[in-house]
Amino acid sequence: MSAAQLVVHRDKELMAQAAAARLITKIVDAQAARGSASVVLTGGRNGNGLLAALSSSPARDAIDWSRLDLWWGDERFLPDGDPERNVTQARAALLDQVPVDPARVHVMPASDGPYGSDVDAAAAAYAAELAAAAGPEHYQSAAAAAGGPVPTFDVLLLGVGPDTHVASLFPELPAVRETERTVVGVHGAPKPPPTRVSLTLPAIRAAREVWLLAAGEDKAKAVQIALSGAGEIQAPAAGAYGRARTLWLLDAGAASQLPRALYPPASA
Repeated sequence: MSAAQLVVHRDKELMAQAAAARLITKIVDAQAARGSASVVLTGGRNGNGLLAALSSSPARDAIDWSRLDLWWGDERFLPDGDPERNVTQARAALLDQVPVDPARVHVMPASDGPYGSDVDAAAAAYAAELAAAAGPEHYQSAAAAAGGPVPTFDVLLLGVGPDTHVASLFPELPAVRETERTVVGVHGAPKPPPTRVSLTLPAIRAAREVWLLAAGEDKAKAVQIALSGAGEIQAPAAGAYGRARTLWLLDAGAASQLPRALYPPASA
């Protein structure tokens, strides 16, 4: 478990631009060190804002897009192409503008896909895809054994909800309590749509680095709770951390309820 590090930016636009630049550097470094890179994307306004900033950055051409694997932390279990699906939004924000290898874009199943309306079968299929992509050098813990290994993601991105949820792991619901499987079907999510597919905390913790994104004063209480020692069942964001690094990327609004001692003044 890595201790949380905080970077606070003036506003959400600057946060998105800085996060995009940071992600480009991380991908390029990973490709130089290991030949390829693996990133887990997130949806929502901050995740999509980061992707849009990356798309508009001239530095995006430093990435070898043919050697990048893209995964998702969660997905809304809706028909393929639905505008509310994270992958649909990611394509519009970034993926349709870069030469990514379609075979390395690992999309979570849709509700009109081969598993039909069976979200649990869809989740099991994604867990199998993760396991197939994990080589002997990749991460497997006792907690993830039943679901199989998962790749050691270079960066796993997460948005933080106002209720402290990350991915589709909501406070107190069964998915956040899962310790065996790496991917689960989520039933009865408190925000629409109620049916989703999500990585679990054991799979999230396989990442070398976990970056949590939050912007706006409506996220301030969630950030304060998650960083104040709350339990992961009540505050799932508190249980999301990377093996080497856990980075909270915030704007001033989201950081407004944190003690200034938690982050360096220069970061604002």
